Amino acid sequence: MDEAQEAAPEAVVDMPPLPAAEVPAMRSGMVWLVEGARVLAFRAPRWAGLDAGPLTVAALVLANYPIALVVQRALMGGAPNFNWAGILAGWLGVAVIAWVCWVAARSGGATVVKPAALLAVSAGTTLALNLIVGMGLLVWRPVVGTTENWSPALLWGAWLAPLSWAGLAQITLLWRTAGSGSARAAVLLLVPVALAVSGSLAPVVFWWPAPPASTEVESEPEIGLLLTDDVIAQQARLLDATLKGLRPPQHGRVNVYAATYAPNASEDVFMRESATVAKTMRERFGADGRLVQLVANRATSDTLPWGTPANLRATIARMAAVMDRDRDVLFLHLTSHGGRDGKLANDTWPLKTEPVTPALLKQWLDDAGVRWRVISVSACYSGSWIEPLAGNGTLVMTAADAEHTSYGCGRRSPLTFFGRAMYEEALRKTWSFTEAHEFARKVIEVREKEAGKTDGYSNPQISEGVAIRGVLARLQEQQRSARSATR
Repeated sequence: MDEAQEAAPEAVVDMPPLPAAEVPAMRSGMVWLVEGARVLAFRAPRWAGLDAGPLTVAALVLANYPIALVVQRALMGGAPNFNWAGILAGWLGVAVIAWVCWVAARSGGATVVKPAALLAVSAGTTLALNLIVGMGLLVWRPVVGTTENWSPALLWGAWLAPLSWAGLAQITLLWRTAGSGSARAAVLLLVPVALAVSGSLAPVVFWWPAPPASTEVESEPEIGLLLTDDVIAQQARLLDATLKGLRPPQHGRVNVYAATYAPNASEDVFMRESATVAKTMRERFGADGRLVQLVANRATSDTLPWGTPANLRATIARMAAVMDRDRDVLFLHLTSHGGRDGKLANDTWPLKTEPVTPALLKQWLDDAGVRWRVISVSACYSGSWIEPLAGNGTLVMTAADAEHTSYGCGRRSPLTFFGRAMYEEALRKTWSFTEAHEFARKVIEVREKEAGKTDGYSNPQISEGVAIRGVLARLQEQQRSARSATR
């Protein structure tokens, strides 16, 4: 093709002007939905008679919010909490789209369009899509249930599919209008950016699930362990009875032996997280009877062994002795504050204990001969645990990378952000640790921004050894089949 042919503009067929009687109707609210629906079908709008002012554009943009509020609430069960920050989300994307419409409309295209009319059609396209998708989800709700029961794939698919459709439709609309190469480049580059920042790289959320009653926070918890002769004697009995009571493996299955380790007695959030993780491991992975909670908290001193390094080491050794080390998986969840030095903070005052480190934990696992390991570390800077613990038979996942803090570990927090997203939400929908971690990463990023985290995204990390993938795949299929058989 020669240069003259290459530079030739696209042939544009203008629609004939509408009869004068139809022009007022074209200014009504419904027309923008009709033309938006045409854009969603990848057809050119009928520009004749279209005109819009600031009030029309504002009404079309704002109409999306009550639709999202109603649909999101209808898809959730229980009594969720309203997220006021959701109202503030999305406006940067609107501003970007408005600027792209202005550039495209004034770039000398074959079809003369006013910028306000182009922006109104663009807003009408978004509104039409939200109405179509919203009604579809409400019709579908009796089949799939409320969003609390959706799988991560379904949750993200219900958002990404309409977003992709909207993106392609908007790009097609603005590409047809743009009359220069620079304007079309702006369309291709900035429309995806606008759609992404509209939801801060995630859906705009107006409702959060209400925290369960079991996670209500006491106003001023008592700090430190209570050391008396009776408590010390009870602790020795508890650890002995708990470890001796571990059930043997069930032959022919991948059994999960699970332990939680919460060595910080000064903040109840770690005790609550231990309970949440333990419940998930019992109910979702069949760890009942093969589970040990090690918690340093005076509220559990009569019921659970303390979270101390010595108790953790003894638990690992005992589980390794009981389990089938060629088949079974040892799951460990460690939750506390973390430091840049890789140490997991412990607060067992007045009992003096040394913090657990990645190297120390690996040594204990190696000495015990544990072959298949899933290790979860919920702490600031916990990404520093990845490299020392990673291995062919190990999956390690953390609440943050090595340079950032995690979030939600304050004294008044019901659960850490990682504990809530991973164990109260994601692993209730899937048996795959990698899928759950991927879901948790996205949810945590949104929640950290909404909560005003100022030191950057925590950036949870994961490392999965090649050999353990097959073991975890068998575990996942085993649990899925067991669940199907009980229905």
